[in-house]
Amino acid sequence: MTTIDAGAEFDRQVHNLIELEYPAMGGLAPEQFRSLVAPLRDLAAKTGSITCEPDTGRLPFVLVVPRQVVPIEQMMPRTTLHRKAKPGFVDHSFEPGSLERFVATKETELPDQRVYLLLDIERGEEFCGAVPRDAMDTITARGRTLLTIEEGIAMITQFPEILVKNKCFSLGGSRSGDRRVPALWISQNAPKLGWCWEGNPHTWLGMASAGSRGATA
Repeated sequence: MTTIDAGAEFDRQVHNLIELEYPAMGGLAPEQFRSLVAPLRDLAAKTGSITCEPDTGRLPFVLVVPRQVVPIEQMMPRTTLHRKAKPGFVDHSFEPGSLERFVATKETELPDQRVYLLLDIERGEEFCGAVPRDAMDTITARGRTLLTIEEGIAMITQFPEILVKNKCFSLGGSRSGDRRVPALWISQNAPKLGWCWEGNPHTWLGMASAGSRGATA
């Protein structure tokens, strides 16, 4: 557990995205990107000192860049496991054209912005072994929100240590109209974006959620 200044953590995440060439992939210069995210810094800084607990699966906030700015296929190779170098990848089980159909559900209510904050995040390992459909219902009943594919990728981009063996997570906020639920887990010593059936439980796969999303006016 580490207590840090929220503004400093925000700056670290911005710098990390610039180092990973997110602005360039979105057609922006680094300074343009900094200007774009600057209003969100005030929102993050209002939380003052924050506690980061990636080892326990909890994060105070993470910057999210939607796929309309940077394609998912370009995000995943910029992820790694903690202290590893092998890049993440999209599993071949996503047949050509299917990934584009996994969009945010109506209930997810994403901000209509090029970058936003995801707040009060839980990896959701309490749902390891639960039926994904039941886990999603429980999270919704708690007033929390399921995560999209981009939000899950944002988590492991900024905090690689949150993706660990037997504590991987599904992303129920992105669906394609069928029984598949996207998920992030470890394969071939790297992060993998795949999917599992909504009725099939896995002992190593929980369900990620967040308290809210923050955007500028």
